[in-house]
Amino acid sequence: MTRVLVCAAGRHGATEEIAHTIAVGLTDRGQQADVGAPDDVRSLDGYDAVVLGSAIYAGRWLRPARELADRLADELRERPVWLFSSGPVGAPELLPREMPSDVEGLLAVTGAIRHQLFAGRLAPDRLHLVERALVRAVHAQSGDFRDPDAIDAFAAEIAGTLRAGVPT
Repeated sequence: MTRVLVCAAGRHGATEEIAHTIAVGLTDRGQQADVGAPDDVRSLDGYDAVVLGSAIYAGRWLRPARELADRLADELRERPVWLFSSGPVGAPELLPREMPSDVEGLLAVTGAIRHQLFAGRLAPDRLHLVERALVRAVHAQSGDFRDPDAIDAFAAEIAGTLRAGVPT
């Protein structure tokens, strides 16, 4: 059994919920998955693989996830790593095709196998005053656009790769 750390940075819970869903999908497929917050991770000792994600704000990952990637870059490159981003809102088929601006660098720093983009959730009642004003200004669509099937498929892909014994 492979021990996997699933870690995500978010502001209002939606991205962390994606991390939990990935962990459940991995566990259901015979992996041992722990969920953690980027700020709490000091070492990857004891973990065979990592899934690292972040909410996207202004086209970038949140600082705690970027800092974890930089802080533990050497350890990350020693094991299989997958990245995911969450945040675009709207119908999943309308998600942007391009990666967030800093993902290419994160792929290089971590040696990640790949990156997956998931639609996010926009719940105005969870936003701060400035965030609500910004959402109104750009006419962002409210709702939960996360696709549980896509998230589970990502977990299945990771578990399958781990079972196949991906070289590290």
